Amino acid sequence: MILLIDWYILGVIVLLTICSIVTRSSYLLFGDRFPLSDGMRRAFRYAPVAALVGIIVPELFPWNPGSGIVLDARPLAALAAIFLYLRTGSTLAVIIGGMVAFWACRFLLDVGI
Repeated sequence: MILLIDWYILGVIVLLTICSIVTRSSYLLFGDRFPLSDGMRRAFRYAPVAALVGIIVPELFPWNPGSGIVLDARPLAALAAIFLYLRTGSTLAVIIGGMVAFWACRFLLDVGI
């Protein structure tokens, strides 16, 4: 069997790897020379929350241009997980309870109850 290498794909992978390493390590390498202002430091505190919201909200509420927001078992399970977190504060309870709620909601919606 002859191994065919697509040089374009291999080049893209190598360049993206280099780009990722350079951007992720740039602050560690040059952070002392270019200190961040207090305003930037305060703004960076909200970056993880904003990224998490940007990932979770479209997953919970998928929006189709023709029909609008589609509601299914995911938002109901998310509400159950939020309730569990507020009641217990336990991450494990949130994971287990959210998944059980998701499976139960999906089953009940599929059955038509």
